[in-house]
Amino acid sequence: MTQQPSIEALVRHFTDLRDGNHFGEVTRGGKEKAFVRAVELLDPPARRVLAEFDAGLLRGTGEITAVGPGRDEHGGLVASWLLTWPEQRATRIAPISLVATFGAGFHHPHLRGATIGEWPLNVATPEHAEELVPTLRAIAASDLHNLVFYRDWRIVPELTATSGRDAGTARRGSDR
Repeated sequence: MTQQPSIEALVRHFTDLRDGNHFGEVTRGGKEKAFVRAVELLDPPARRVLAEFDAGLLRGTGEITAVGPGRDEHGGLVASWLLTWPEQRATRIAPISLVATFGAGFHHPHLRGATIGEWPLNVATPEHAEELVPTLRAIAASDLHNLVFYRDWRIVPELTATSGRDAGTARRGSDR
C-alpha cells in the first residue's frame, strides 16, 4: 500500500530515531553534511511557496530572502527563507518564515516557522524536498495566520485592497 508523502516523511523521521542515524549518517559531522544538502534541496520549493504567498496575498509587494545555512548561538545549524512586505515591516512583526534547524543537541533536523513549532526535516533527495511543499504551505499559512493574530488583517495587502471597510476601524487581533 502506498502511503501519503507526509506519512512517509514521518516514517523516515521515526526510523531515524529508532535506528539512531540520519540517512545512514551516525556522526554529527555526517548529519551536518546531510543537513546542508537538505537545505540545498529545499531552496527551490521554499522560494516557490513564499512566492505563492507574495502573489496571492501580498499583491507582489514582498521580498524573499534566504539565509544560511550557518551556526546558531548554541552551535547548531540554521537556514531560513523569509518573506517580508511593507505592512509587516511597518508593524515590526516577524516575516513569514520557513526555518530549517539542526539544533546542537538534536538527533536530526526540523522545520518551523516564525510563530509555529518544529516539523521533521528528513530530506536527502529532490523528491523528499518536493514532498514537503504542502507542509511548507501549511507552515507559511500558519505563520501568516499568527501574524494577523498578533496585529490585525490590515497587514495583508490583498485584504486591504478588497475591503470596503475603513482600514482605521479594524481592531488589533481581529482574527481572535
